[in-house]
Amino acid sequence: MAGLDLIAAIDVGTNSFHMVVARAVPNGFEVVTREKETVRLGTGSGEMSRLDEARMDRGVACLARMADVAASHGAEVRAVATSAVREARNRGEFVKRVRREAGIELEVISGVEEARLIHLGASRAIGGSARMLLCDIGGGSTEIVIGGADEELLARSFKLGAVRLTERFFLDDSLHPAAISACRAYARSRLVAIERDVAALGFDVAVASSGTAETVARLVATAGGQPEPHNLNRFAFSRSDVSTTVARLAAHRTAGERSAALGIDRNRAEIIIAGAVILEAVADVFRVQEFVFSDYALREGLLIDTLRRRGLSPAAGDPAMHSVEQLARRCDDRPEHSRHVARLAVRLFDQLRDDLGVDASARRLLEAAALLANVGVVVSHTRHHHHSYYVIRNSELVGLSDREIEVIAQVARYHRKGAPKADHPEFAALPARDQHLVRALAGVLRIAIGLDRTLDGRVTDVTVERGTDALVLCYSAAGARDVIDYAVKERCGLIADVLGRDIEVATS
Repeated sequence: MAGLDLIAAIDVGTNSFHMVVARAVPNGFEVVTREKETVRLGTGSGEMSRLDEARMDRGVACLARMADVAASHGAEVRAVATSAVREARNRGEFVKRVRREAGIELEVISGVEEARLIHLGASRAIGGSARMLLCDIGGGSTEIVIGGADEELLARSFKLGAVRLTERFFLDDSLHPAAISACRAYARSRLVAIERDVAALGFDVAVASSGTAETVARLVATAGGQPEPHNLNRFAFSRSDVSTTVARLAAHRTAGERSAALGIDRNRAEIIIAGAVILEAVADVFRVQEFVFSDYALREGLLIDTLRRRGLSPAAGDPAMHSVEQLARRCDDRPEHSRHVARLAVRLFDQLRDDLGVDASARRLLEAAALLANVGVVVSHTRHHHHSYYVIRNSELVGLSDREIEVIAQVARYHRKGAPKADHPEFAALPARDQHLVRALAGVLRIAIGLDRTLDGRVTDVTVERGTDALVLCYSAAGARDVIDYAVKERCGLIADVLGRDIEVATS
């Protein structure tokens, strides 16, 4: 690798090629750039037994362009090919051409290895240690995995892909009324082979990745004219949502109509019905009530696998907090202060949660907001709380949903000066429960910041005592306390409003 810290991971898929260039960092990787191109390398309704010359030409040209992008960043390339190439009898010819004309060593991986790498990526994006059923619908195959945070208990690859089944059931430009039911029955008949195995192993969460799942998630999220989320990662949608989406897609007989009416890319519109039917079949056969979307898949898994081979394995634990800490290191000019504020904030939260009326899960959001409250200084110290909102909202924070990122960004936005108001557009757009959550967490964060007003960590602890007429915040500090007293009292207004109680400050 050019600098031993930049990797370009390329997924040579049946429908499209994806590349992500990333830099190795202590807790994983930091994305530098992404590239995607629809190549439609694979074709054929049964065995994708041969790559024709025109498709190979397109594929090699695309990989040559991606190699140039990787070289411009000084990144080492690692590329893997999936079902279209592994099923082709002339795959050796394609691999040789890629080596000769694009300068890339292309690894042709098995379906099980593909499933393993996808699981690596999805586990990073979703986070947690719950056992997951992972479904990744590609152009030529669908991978099903049952696994924990870092272990596959079952991994199977099925020749059920959006391109493959489109060419089997949806070749006519105008949708035939019987095509969907035929495609649905076919997909179920293949997936049922592992129905008992999945039932025996069980799962806590069902995760869907790939372009098909992303398109379904987007259509669900924007149904009824709702704005599209900034980030679909961890977006949840139900089995019923999938069926409703299949019906919406089927209401438009041609790919052109689907593209125009639903805002789907034309290439995706050509294959989305087959992909959505496969996802519906997965839900039916394995009794999935709800899917969670992962925007990490094979290419991110390939990055993680490459890092592990180099002894640079992403740290175990919560990937969301790793990505938060990574952003803080890049942008915060006083990270030690932010870490101390975060410790004080969660200490207060643990004592006030019942009073605040928020879920325990809010603790992680508060900690993240505390760590990121000052990242806006990378833009400017002036109005840096506004800049922090923008930086957080537009950064790639893995393991967090769009809603969670919005809450974190708004808590950071309100860590100083004006309180949240109904005429602030972003705050007004939140549902009532999240408006309360932002006010509650921002109120706690303001006090924690006041407790470290001297920026030297002199406050060692803070406790909450419940008096008859007020809540009393008692803090322990080494050194002068007058500045801290003033700073905390100045910042109590928001939390007092949230709790409906007076706040007093004392030392212990």
